Amino acid sequence: MKTNRTIPCIIVDDELMAREVLVTHLSKINNITIVASCSTALEAFNIINTHNIDLVFLDINMPEISGISFARSINKNIKIIFTTAYRDYAVEGFELQAVDYLLKPIAFERVLKAVNNYFEVYGESTSTQTPAANTTDFMFVRSDRKMVKIDFNAIIYIESFSDYLKIHLQDETIVTRETISTIEARLPQNQFLRIHRSYIISIKNITSFTNEYVNILNEALPISRSYKKDVLKTLEQY
Repeated sequence: MKTNRTIPCIIVDDELMAREVLVTHLSKINNITIVASCSTALEAFNIINTHNIDLVFLDINMPEISGISFARSINKNIKIIFTTAYRDYAVEGFELQAVDYLLKPIAFERVLKAVNNYFEVYGESTSTQTPAANTTDFMFVRSDRKMVKIDFNAIIYIESFSDYLKIHLQDETIVTRETISTIEARLPQNQFLRIHRSYIISIKNITSFTNEYVNILNEALPISRSYKKDVLKTLEQY
């Protein structure tokens, strides 16, 4: 390896054994520091929003948010090494400019080669970057055959309808084909709150709340039982 710089990385895989294998392999490699081992993409988003991460070892076939969706949503300065049991995703992986694509079961020699590939291309020139979620106050979503800029401050609440979303803004409503979990992971956590499997709200626009509902401007949105404890705990901090 041509650099003395230590590379902070995370592992993202819903299978415990797969994560443990990678932890074992990576612990043998100099210049790699494992910041976190995550079982979900949402957990991984929390890490990259609070730590400087350069490299992600990322499973593709995960519940709620796939590795492909996750890779498309994060700062492009954070590099990806995909890990999967399926060859079918290889094309998508390389279209996302992945450093490498590892097929399970993954041998140490293959991990070492992938890490060396990373250092060969990025080891000397890639600087540690703060993730985009910490430096931007907007996101782009696809709507009506174009990418539309959404300012976080303009969002009132987001509503899920099966395979599409309505993003209610101050002066319009944007419809996009996204899952609510994917959008949730792209939002600043200190500004938005998931209160129901179908609703995410802007905290600053809340006018009042009870144990059952959040009133946001002229709308009363339900708090579901599964989210109630976390919602009330969060709101009572303000």
